[in-house]
Amino acid sequence: MNIGPHLLRNNVFVAPMAGVTDRPFRQLCKELGAGYAVSEMAASNPRLWKTEKTSRRINHDGEMAPRAVQIAGADPRMLAECAQYNVDHGAQIIDINMGCPVKKVCNSWCGSALLQDEKLVARILETVVAAVNVPVTLKFRTGWDRLNKNALNIAHVAQESGIAMLTLHGRTRADGYNGDAEYATIAAVKAAVSIPVVANGDITTPEKARQVLALTNADAIMVGRAAQGRPWIFREIEYFLRTGTHMPPPLVSEVQHLMAEHLRAHYSFYGAYLGVRTARKHIGWYVRDLSGGEEFRQRMNLLEDCDQQLAAVNSFFEMQYAHGNRLQYGAAMQMAA
Repeated sequence: MNIGPHLLRNNVFVAPMAGVTDRPFRQLCKELGAGYAVSEMAASNPRLWKTEKTSRRINHDGEMAPRAVQIAGADPRMLAECAQYNVDHGAQIIDINMGCPVKKVCNSWCGSALLQDEKLVARILETVVAAVNVPVTLKFRTGWDRLNKNALNIAHVAQESGIAMLTLHGRTRADGYNGDAEYATIAAVKAAVSIPVVANGDITTPEKARQVLALTNADAIMVGRAAQGRPWIFREIEYFLRTGTHMPPPLVSEVQHLMAEHLRAHYSFYGAYLGVRTARKHIGWYVRDLSGGEEFRQRMNLLEDCDQQLAAVNSFFEMQYAHGNRLQYGAAMQMAA
C-alpha cells in the first residue's frame, strides 16, 4: 500500500509508543519486517523542539524511509509550524496524535482530548495539511467515552481536510487500554471513507492480525505492545498473512545477535549513562517469557555499566541453548509447573 508517494513493503506497521519506539527500535522493527514505523510523540511547543528529549524523538539519521514523525498539541498554528519544522529536518510523513489517553496529555487538551471538539479537530487538520508538502496522517480513538463515540464524524472531517491515512485504535479515551478493542467501529470507518484505514488495538498474534483484517476490511494493521521484546512479530505476521502457516520461533543465536546490535545502537543513541538505564525495559521485555527471565531481569536492573549489561544479556541467551536451538516461549512457566 501507499501513503502518498511512498510505497510500503507491506501492511504490518509499528505503533508509535512513548519511551519505546525510538530510532534504534524503529529501525530494528523495520529490519525485521515492519512495513512502516512512526516516531514517538513530539510536542508542538517550539520551546521544546531543541531539548534533548524532543531532539531524540525526531532523530531519523540513517533510518529506512519513509521517515514519519508524530506530533501532538492543541493549537493549529503551532502544530503547523511543528510539522514544517520536522519536514525541514527530514520528516517525509507527519502523523497527528489524537489518540493518546494519558492524563497529562489530555489535561493539556492534546491527544484524545481533542475528540471532544470536532471543529477544533477540523481546524488543526486543515492547517497542518496546508502547511506541508508531505502526506499528513491521523491516529485517533473511537471517541472520548462510550457515550460519546464520534469516530465516523472525525473520519469524515479528516478525509475532507486532506488527511492521507487514518489509524484508528478501537477504544475510547476512557477505556485506556482496558477491555477488548471494538473492531466494528473500525469496520464502519473503513466503509465510510475512501482513504486508507489502519486497524490498531489488541493485535498480538499472526492469527489475530488475519482476524482483524477480515473483521474490519482495513488496509493495514498496527502492532504496539505485542512488539515489545518481540520485534520479529512483524515478519511472523507478514509470513502468516502470505502463507497461512507459521514461521518457526527465532534461533537463540539470532536473537542473541539482535539483542547485542539493539543494545549497542541504544547505547550510542542515548549515551552510556541514560542508555544502560533505558535499555532495562527492553531487556525485560525480551526475557520475560523465557526460562529464568524474571530472576535475570532483577539482577540485570542492578547493573549500571553498558559492557556489564551487554555481557549479562549474552550470558543469559547462552543459557537458553539448554532448551534447544530456538527460543522456547513459556519455558519459565513450564519449569515452574
